[in-house]
Amino acid sequence: MKYITILGSTGSIGTQTLDVVRSNKDIKVVALGAGSNIKLLEQQIREFKPEVVSVWDEEKAKQLKENIQDLDTKVVSGMEGLIEISTIETVEIVVTAIVGMIGIRPTISAILAGKHIALANKETLVTAGHIIMPLAKEKNVKILPVDSEHSAIFQCLNGENEKEIDKILLTASGGPFRNFTREQMKHVQVEHALKHPNWSMGRKITIDSSTMINKGLEVMEAKWLFDVDFDNIEVVVQPQSVIHSMVQFVDGGIMAQLGTPDMRLPIQYALYYPERRYLGGDRIDFASLGQLTFEKPNMENFRGLQLAYEAGRKGGNAPTIFNAANEKAVELFLDRKIAYLEIPEMIEECMKQLQFRNNPSVEEILTTEQETYEFIKERWQ
Repeated sequence: MKYITILGSTGSIGTQTLDVVRSNKDIKVVALGAGSNIKLLEQQIREFKPEVVSVWDEEKAKQLKENIQDLDTKVVSGMEGLIEISTIETVEIVVTAIVGMIGIRPTISAILAGKHIALANKETLVTAGHIIMPLAKEKNVKILPVDSEHSAIFQCLNGENEKEIDKILLTASGGPFRNFTREQMKHVQVEHALKHPNWSMGRKITIDSSTMINKGLEVMEAKWLFDVDFDNIEVVVQPQSVIHSMVQFVDGGIMAQLGTPDMRLPIQYALYYPERRYLGGDRIDFASLGQLTFEKPNMENFRGLQLAYEAGRKGGNAPTIFNAANEKAVELFLDRKIAYLEIPEMIEECMKQLQFRNNPSVEEILTTEQETYEFIKERWQ
């Protein structure tokens, strides 16, 4: 029996993780964490009967407590609650599917408590990879990637010598606007950006995918996960989303992981690594597929991807500025307060204007986040 905690259980990755739990009878959900969607969380509690649940919003936590008085499940809240459910003694794996930089402290606490991490929270490695990866190594904790692209790379490297990597080929669908001109992109509205051609995801990540900023964040993650330089990470547009990523080795050989776009595969792979389990669903029919095509990303139209490389190479707190600025810019775009192309413009301005800190502590990372939010509020809101 595997004992797990899921941080972000009501989101896209969290709900699909619970689909995997339903399909396998040897996973016990010890704890669940959510932001404020207590209606769905209550349904999950009644189905999976966790010992503890954490709700970020304190008032919602009180309301949930009243709603489940008939159950034995303990309700906690805030950052203390997230840390509590990440460090429960019986838990072996913590699935970090929570959105945002609030995932950093619970992840660090889980690692210190010796828990393996099934990582679906980009911000943790993007902003604090220099802290997380050495700590995981020190504590002999596995960081098991759940993103489809990083899981693909992880699978390609299974049994291989990571010192023999020549290049990471990180694939991208290109999103709904890959063939748009700059002029067309000026007129993109929220409803257009929320229509991803291949994947079903949450609102924020769908916007990030359309701007290719999501791919930029994945480039920064890949640097930490696989210990490669940014010069050795290449983004390849693969519109069919069948090749999830590839690794080129020093001898010129390339390994690729292919599959239908289904997040349950990387989730299940992380939970059972190194074992593979049966997973129901569609299979690729190569005859019907016909062809796979490849393109270079347009760095001029998708300026956010270029900025991600710049932030990653600069290091320090630059990736935090990039990430926090993007979070706030996406929020403003979804609220129809800024235009689509203002998203990368805001990020670039923040990267130019905000104070650089080298080798930041967790406190300095979180301070940088707040400074970025305040700068945007003063300048744009």
